[in-house]
Amino acid sequence: MIERFNGRIADVLATNRFRSGEHLADTLQRYVSIYNSYIPQRALGHVSPQEALQQWFQKQPDLFVSRVNNLPGLDT
Repeated sequence: MIERFNGRIADVLATNRFRSGEHLADTLQRYVSIYNSYIPQRALGHVSPQEALQQWFQKQPDLFVSRVNNLPGLDT
């Protein structure tokens, strides 16, 4: 999954021109959000990573230190 993700990021970088570092960061953040929330992954049973986490949380909530949230940035 990581190799495919890195390949998709490489495609984004190869097919876009960025006006600034901020534009690059915004584009990457949008892509990561789309990838995590909407793109189904075969290795996860054809659901998005966010959906897989929510399913795992419902089945075994004791495995999680904090509640699963669909928010940008690091979990705290």
